[in-house]
Amino acid sequence: MNDERIRLAHGGGGEMTSRLIREVIFEHLGASAAGDLEDSALLGGPELLEGPGRLAFTTDSYVVRPLFFPGADLGRLAVCGTVNDLAMRGARPLGLSLSLILEEGLKLGVLERVLESAREAAEEAPVQVVTGDTKVVEHGAADGMYITTSGVGAVGGGVDVSLSRARPGDEIVVSGPVGNHAIAVLACREGLSFETEVESDAAPLWGRVEALLSRVGGDLHALNDPTRGGLAASLHAIAAASAVRIEVRERSIPVEPPVAFAAELLGLDVLTLANEGRFVAALAPGTAEGALSVLEGRGARPAIIGRVEEGAGVSLVTAGGGRRVLELPYGEEAPRIC
Repeated sequence: MNDERIRLAHGGGGEMTSRLIREVIFEHLGASAAGDLEDSALLGGPELLEGPGRLAFTTDSYVVRPLFFPGADLGRLAVCGTVNDLAMRGARPLGLSLSLILEEGLKLGVLERVLESAREAAEEAPVQVVTGDTKVVEHGAADGMYITTSGVGAVGGGVDVSLSRARPGDEIVVSGPVGNHAIAVLACREGLSFETEVESDAAPLWGRVEALLSRVGGDLHALNDPTRGGLAASLHAIAAASAVRIEVRERSIPVEPPVAFAAELLGLDVLTLANEGRFVAALAPGTAEGALSVLEGRGARPAIIGRVEEGAGVSLVTAGGGRRVLELPYGEEAPRIC
């Protein structure tokens, strides 16, 4: 028996997470689980839908601490996170499951508040919660409550969005400022206050992705939402799956001043901090400006931050004009934030 123990860093979305998935989980579940590492899996063919297209399926668990934080809470986070994983394959959400693990002693008022928030997020998405499950565990075993969600979505005919479709010459767009979610959770958890309160960016992304698809169609090659591991992890995921190199410009990456200040204060790299309402897109040459106009029209503050080139890995042109490798985070800088 392998005596190595699981550490918090194994859940951080970085190198340790990748090793755990590939070397342990895939190894024991078999080759059928070891294909791509997309946010959602595509199932079957056109026969599963009324017309051309495919089904997308995803699942996720949410163990954030604390349950409530500026801008969102566990319920909103769970719905948005799952809808967004579907959207990253160009899938319109059809239905969600929502399973609750409740700790003995949890106040019913807390549960009701979380469920109401989940309902509001589902209406915003829009998607229906169609099934679920409830379990209760002993006091002290669940930080109040955990939520597991799964989602099914429909990918329309002609839509082909995949981590593996980025090509040299593609432009890299981020849909808005990064780092807000992680800083909002950490500040609340640690009792930190700033002159301007930082709120989580947790939001359903399907509406923005749908608008983007309507504008650029097949020129939208790849999408990823920078949750665990942040923007750095998303860029590495696209670069690795597409066997390309991505270069981004530090000055072009949007970061709100309070987030940059808080990250520096806490000794964190804002490019590795989790987001819950942003995406990174690889778009065919000449289409990024049109994408920006669509996203800006939906209240976002997007930016073109780099391009895809021949090679491998991810590089960062620093604010000072230098160039360095943007490393995939090794472990967990900020645990239990999603």
